[in-house]
Amino acid sequence: MKTNFSIKTHFIGSKIKHLRKSNKMTLEDLAVRCYQIDSKSAPSISYLSLIESGKRNPSAEFLNSICQIFQKNKKWFYDYNLNVNEKINDNDSSSFQLEPDFLFSKDILEKTIPGLLSQTATTGRQFAHILIRSYQEKNHNQFNYIEKEAEIVGKKRFPLTTDDILSLYKKNNLKIKWFEKDTFHTKGDSEQEIKSLFRSFYDKDDKTIYINSKIKNDSSRVKYDLSTYLAHKILHGGDGVVSNHVSGGEVGSSPKPFEKYSSSLTQQDLLYAWRDFECSFFAGALLCPKMPFRKSMNRAQYNIMSYKDYDLTPAVLMRRLTAISPYKKWHYFDAYPPGYLRTIYRGSSIPIPWGSSRIISNPCKQWGIFKHLDNLTIKRPISQLSILKENNNIHLYCSVSLKTNDAAGNPHIVCTGISLNDAIEMQDYDKNEILEEIYNNCYRAGGSKELLKKHKRIIYQIGIILNISWIIESIDIPVDIICHLNADCPKCEQLTRKRKKISWTNQIRKEILKHKK
Repeated sequence: MKTNFSIKTHFIGSKIKHLRKSNKMTLEDLAVRCYQIDSKSAPSISYLSLIESGKRNPSAEFLNSICQIFQKNKKWFYDYNLNVNEKINDNDSSSFQLEPDFLFSKDILEKTIPGLLSQTATTGRQFAHILIRSYQEKNHNQFNYIEKEAEIVGKKRFPLTTDDILSLYKKNNLKIKWFEKDTFHTKGDSEQEIKSLFRSFYDKDDKTIYINSKIKNDSSRVKYDLSTYLAHKILHGGDGVVSNHVSGGEVGSSPKPFEKYSSSLTQQDLLYAWRDFECSFFAGALLCPKMPFRKSMNRAQYNIMSYKDYDLTPAVLMRRLTAISPYKKWHYFDAYPPGYLRTIYRGSSIPIPWGSSRIISNPCKQWGIFKHLDNLTIKRPISQLSILKENNNIHLYCSVSLKTNDAAGNPHIVCTGISLNDAIEMQDYDKNEILEEIYNNCYRAGGSKELLKKHKRIIYQIGIILNISWIIESIDIPVDIICHLNADCPKCEQLTRKRKKISWTNQIRKEILKHKK
């Protein structure tokens, strides 16, 4: 039976971890301090780690030591003081502590996830891609084993021509056949009509890649599709467990014709999603080998229009930037009108402006990618500085977006960018002071304001150091406050002012307590 103390302290592990990290203490440091106060109750380093992760309950004696070390009252650790349970996850505002531990056990999650997917209209394949995306972001898009395989196959040649790829096909006993198939209309998971083109697929029986002749004259797309199936042969032995390629279709497409989407997460979903990722990453690494591509992009100052010089799609070039840059705080979005986010990468920990599994009708319109979606006639790249305040933390981002068309002819926006927070701090500036001043200036101006001269100099300096031309270009464009799902920016507040955020149950509760006497 649980003691009264353990019932009240489900979140104690994360609170201890918060105190330790905020005071720059290691697990060993804290274990030693506990031993100095009370050697009998002092935990080992390994046991202390289990307490912080919520896998073990601390004793009341141990908590007394913690209270003494950090000068806290015991009640500070109780569950009702959740406001002190601050996030310590590399500033990733999207993370949270999986506590209390018993609610996140393997058997509970196995029972809960299918229901969650069903209620949110998320397919098992979509969820599999979300899991892999999170893993990708955690690793900042660094997968050396795939990089090395691609370098062995391609010998770091850059850029590669279609003939180069065909030569690699011959070496690996792969064949190519062309087929005729026009675009067609289908419905997506959100019941939106989608104009699609079935681009290519792999047939394991005769080791042949079938490619739609509609893209025959688009060498950048042909090279990418061929590279992904070459990856399947190199990495997976060409066993045929790989998705077809469809432009305009759903994420990951459908491995088999007429396959029904399911809300249950199957091993097949995970396998296809993981292999899709590996093949796509290999294709990028083959077409843009790390060091030669980085040198070329340095010479071009990371100009995204370089995709034309290298015969790449804009999407391949932008996604590859997130993997080859020495600066790791990148993000990448691929958005279709009116508000469908097909591809997401958030190594910069930027919030998601809207969900990928369903269309959001009223997102914050100040995001650069949304501005571009609203005006698809703009063909040039658009640079933007954006500032976001979330949980009292301010983040400054710089992004560049470009309108392009997929193989089915659908217009969409590809966007890449970086977080400038670390870059500002690396130059020994007072990051918090600078960001606070920029944010307040924008807020007082109604959500958008040109940088002060002193801030322009700082951003210009960062652009020069990182050698990114679109950062330099952005300094003369007003900075926009952006928010997450209409959460906190002046322009969204104007639209939602009539809809006050009220907790009706709390309001009723207050009224009852007010008149209880």
